[in-house]
Amino acid sequence: MNWNKLTSSSQIDALKQMSSDKPVLIFKHSTRCSISSMSLDRLIRNWKTGDEEKITPFYLDLIAHRSLSDQVEREFGIPHESPQVLLIKAGKAVYDSSHYGISYQEIMAQV
Repeated sequence: MNWNKLTSSSQIDALKQMSSDKPVLIFKHSTRCSISSMSLDRLIRNWKTGDEEKITPFYLDLIAHRSLSDQVEREFGIPHESPQVLLIKAGKAVYDSSHYGISYQEIMAQV
């Protein structure tokens, strides 16, 4: 799985535009949280070759970029949780889940 790192606020506008062509996944990850690590691992293990053709994945390190997570919350109107996934289509959050609810199958069903 090739993650795009979400590290600057200018990327949020860019990924909103990208989501008009192909859905964008944002995974908010806390490197200090075992639940977050487990959710990330499950997602990576289930990711299949060719999924990048269907969805563009972004990884947001919450410890390094907490203010960026706050901006994602404001932009998409989804309260912050960690870990958390947001699926963006046409510039809007159409799906979100957190903690043990993060499921590759559910994410891909939304694509």
